[in-house]
Amino acid sequence: MWLIDQLAEQHIREAQQKGELEGLSGEGAPLILDDDSHVPAELRAGYRLLKNAGYLPPELEIRREALELNDLLKELDPPDKAHSDYLKRLRLLEIKLIQAGMNTDFLSGQYRDAIAHRFGE
Repeated sequence: MWLIDQLAEQHIREAQQKGELEGLSGEGAPLILDDDSHVPAELRAGYRLLKNAGYLPPELEIRREALELNDLLKELDPPDKAHSDYLKRLRLLEIKLIQAGMNTDFLSGQYRDAIAHRFGE
């Protein structure tokens, strides 16, 4: 067990002994755990801390930004100069994602359009 895991376990035991964990909302309910099996065991605690603090790995941060730009581009008119600037930024992010080995099909919207068409019938 790594140092951060040992410290967390120690703080949890101390809180249990003091009764600080009794009567909390969700007590007795099953935990909803994230699947972190793809993360090496020695990095899981660190990843969990960063995730809970709102930080994402660089690839996922780029993906999030690309999705936001993609949504923004749908709202802008193509003749608008901002549209071309955002489109260039989106293409750059797409290249970065491809270089990181991530799939960029989520930007094309093919699946969303196909689902919308199917349910529209």
